[in-house]
Amino acid sequence: MLHGIDVSAFQSSSYDTDGLSFVFIKATEGRSYVNPRLTAQTKTGRDAGLVVGFYHFLWPGNLTAQAEYFLRHAPDRPGDILAVDWETTGDGTRASNAEKDRFIRKLKELRPHNRVVLYCNRSFWLTVDTTSYAGDGLWIADYVRAGHPRIKAKWRFHQYSSEPHDKDVAAFADKAVLRKWATPR
Repeated sequence: MLHGIDVSAFQSSSYDTDGLSFVFIKATEGRSYVNPRLTAQTKTGRDAGLVVGFYHFLWPGNLTAQAEYFLRHAPDRPGDILAVDWETTGDGTRASNAEKDRFIRKLKELRPHNRVVLYCNRSFWLTVDTTSYAGDGLWIADYVRAGHPRIKAKWRFHQYSSEPHDKDVAAFADKAVLRKWATPR
């Protein structure tokens, strides 16, 4: 099992990379927010040789515009992973199942050289999701022992803690296997 973290504007641009194999970096949200530390956080991950992923916090509506906005800001590099962060928004709304599925499919259409995964918490996966569509893989948040989320679905990434930052593990034998998976042919 590989270790990684996910970062946003709340974390330093020079986060600690010791012992990590991957990082997910928040790139965008909706159609108006860009992480002001995106470039520096990306450089930190790349300089450390990590597999890098970018995520977009999905809002309901304007899915094509949101996908295009995300991809304008997330670097266009084969082997980077793209993720859709599907949860309740700050105003208490959420994208529907159909919107989540269309957004993932739109990313896969616009960036066929990148894997696209769904990030959501256990509650969303078990009680909100009705399609079980996660693109190329599921990134599940469930704050229990690393690598043991309380779901039956196959997962690729597991966020198991938020203290002192979001900690994740990936179900890959080693970083080379993750890199190979992250680069679809």
